[in-house]
Amino acid sequence: MAAAASLAPWGVAAWAAPPAWFGYAGNAQHTAAAPAAAQNLTKILWSTPVDLDPQYSEDELLIHYASPMITAGNTVLIGVKTGATGGWQMEGHVGATGTRIWTATSDYVLPPSSGWTPSYPAALSRKERLFFAGAGGTVLYRDTPNAATGASGRLAFYGLSNWSIYSAQLTQTVMVDTPITSDAHGDIFFGFVVTGSNPLNLVSGIARIGASGKMTWVSATRAANDSGITQVAMNCAPAVSADGKSIYITVSNGNSGDLLKLNAENLKTEAKVALVDPSSGEPAWVTDLSTASPTIGSDGDVYYGVLENPFPNHDDRGWLLHFDGTLATLKTPGSFGWDDTVSVVPTSAIPSYTGGSAYLLMTKYNNYIDAGPLGDGQNRIAILDPDNTQQDEYSTTPVTVMKEVETQLGPPGAPDGGLYEWCINSAAVDAHTGSVFAGSENGHLFRWNLAANSLSQNLELNAPRGEAYTPSLVGAGGTVYSINNATLYAIGN
Repeated sequence: MAAAASLAPWGVAAWAAPPAWFGYAGNAQHTAAAPAAAQNLTKILWSTPVDLDPQYSEDELLIHYASPMITAGNTVLIGVKTGATGGWQMEGHVGATGTRIWTATSDYVLPPSSGWTPSYPAALSRKERLFFAGAGGTVLYRDTPNAATGASGRLAFYGLSNWSIYSAQLTQTVMVDTPITSDAHGDIFFGFVVTGSNPLNLVSGIARIGASGKMTWVSATRAANDSGITQVAMNCAPAVSADGKSIYITVSNGNSGDLLKLNAENLKTEAKVALVDPSSGEPAWVTDLSTASPTIGSDGDVYYGVLENPFPNHDDRGWLLHFDGTLATLKTPGSFGWDDTVSVVPTSAIPSYTGGSAYLLMTKYNNYIDAGPLGDGQNRIAILDPDNTQQDEYSTTPVTVMKEVETQLGPPGAPDGGLYEWCINSAAVDAHTGSVFAGSENGHLFRWNLAANSLSQNLELNAPRGEAYTPSLVGAGGTVYSINNATLYAIGN
């Protein structure tokens, strides 16, 4: 179902420059493009915890830490976990020094998950209004994030009057369960999960909170026109088309699902496509452990990662599914995708490239040891050509996949006898210097020089540790940021 409510526009002043990093994967298309030339990985400039009580499982840290956001004025905005199983606050830090400017507490309650702790939902709008998840499916906001104080409040897609009356019941049953995405107008989109009966008869779905104050939502079931579809894929950040007219998001029945194209104004379904394993033809697995989100290329093509079915026939690599913008045409898949949001690489970053594609894709390309029939522990990162093909070397049946343009192996010495995994779900791409920034479970951040196809720089952040996946990002002044062992590191000259 859909519902709408109206609030007065929030009247934030017109902007002079957009934020350097809006949230997950950098922008609403999730291309992860650096706003400025990145500095060298010479030293740690400052660091701050993103988790005040990290919970380890046999020395592994199984939580998806959310991407920070960076304003045009170089304030770094960070979601921080404060307790063992919950408790959240947003912090604003001076980008140059790390000095904390302000703190805002959230009453957000984590959605139930089947394993790894989900990421904390937050996003910065083009008008530099910070949105971050609150209790009961609400969204908190704070204006003027560069300053020590700013206007703040709460928004509810089902109406603040309903929140005021039923907050206790809604807190227990309704949770934002995806990153928040903000479009060029300051509208925001997110998925939410409903875990039980509630006074408003809400069910799991997708919400839009407009910059004009208009609130709209649609259930996952109705959006898919399928009674078997009951939820939005956990951690799946909505992606917005370049023209701002459509959003893409994945819904599921808890195991498999559909990629949807929705009208960005009213959330009416424009198209949907079933997510299918390209090797077996079976429904691909959409798992709550993943943070895969759609990426939109400059030609409007849409990329989304899934886990293989049957599992682990593709060595736990999954697949990167590839569609045109209408979702009507299935294109060549990539050979990895299960927990990765691909980044867009301009072809100019690789002078030796002679193909005809408008852009290339950067992806995690791990091949987990003993995870499947061909799992050898040769964990890689890769640049793929979305319009050229090769035969997949990781499948026991013939599958045509995107052509590898360049790959880089992970560092040696992992305890399992293979190479260390690349622990990323979105890697920053710096077109200014032809670089990609990716973190490894060996505790280092690496700079991949694409022209030379070499790992030209690296910096140790921590001792090796098994971790869930996190993003890399670049700030307005070229500072590089990476999360490792529950800490955000600012790195530069």
